[in-house]
Amino acid sequence: MFDSCLEKQRLVKAQFSDCQTEEAKYQKIIELGRKQSGLSDAEKTSSNLVKGCQSQMYLASRLTGNQVFFSAESDALISAGLAALLIQVYSGETPETILKCSPSYLEELGINASLTPNRANGLYSIHLRMKQDALKWLMQGEKTQNPG
Repeated sequence: MFDSCLEKQRLVKAQFSDCQTEEAKYQKIIELGRKQSGLSDAEKTSSNLVKGCQSQMYLASRLTGNQVFFSAESDALISAGLAALLIQVYSGETPETILKCSPSYLEELGINASLTPNRANGLYSIHLRMKQDALKWLMQGEKTQNPG
């Protein structure tokens, strides 16, 4: 059911295959943060602000067809990189997949272990926000299909 999500997780793990140290992982995450495209000023609203992040983190989502697409921006490269790790896997997936496909690749890569508690909490907060947005889009879709 979540084959594409699991395949994207495998691809992210492959990106980190040459990272033998915690420092190398950190550098890879920062590199991903540098590559993040960012958000428009219109998307940098209080409703898109992710609570629980150490830095200013904005996460926007949109539903196209039955797929949710995410974009993010942060004032810290490490936070932007952590968001990118999640966006690479969950953007373009259905709301159901986002809700059900666990981010086990993060644990397999040892990402949480290499983060400070505040950064790990921020990563959790970004993922939670993605799931909340997915649920919002799922519920909105059901209302459209069943306008009871």
